[in-house]
Amino acid sequence: MTLGPLEYIVIGFEGKQELDGSVARELEKVVANGSIRIVDLVFIARDDQDNAIAVELDAKDDPRFAEFAPLLRGSLALLTPEDIETVADTLPDSTAALVVLFEHHWAVDLKDALIDKGGFVVGRATIPPEVLEELSGELEAQESAAAALPA
Repeated sequence: MTLGPLEYIVIGFEGKQELDGSVARELEKVVANGSIRIVDLVFIARDDQDNAIAVELDAKDDPRFAEFAPLLRGSLALLTPEDIETVADTLPDSTAALVVLFEHHWAVDLKDALIDKGGFVVGRATIPPEVLEELSGELEAQESAAAALPA
């Protein structure tokens, strides 16, 4: 079985947030279109006494996480207790986090094609959200300036 590149994201929530299904629905969209496959999902909460708890979201009997159950078909549960502890240690008090480990499923066939031709990835990076926000602002300013020019 060929796996595409794996990536994880830690989504933080301040205070006592109740998940309402909106995050699960957005994840479902990119799972349904084949862009990603959820490999593991863990919810971590830290109280104001520096205690952390973690819940694997494949705990289907927990109604708080029922919206995530369909996303976990074929999940591999690759996050280790050490991974979860590392994330929990980084959370500030009175916060929670959703840890999403996902496969870039869109890249599986590309990976096979590259391997067949002796190709390999030379580098890879994720652009931080702050840089994307700055870039978006610059692009909007350019579009506004272009629109103001006479035709």
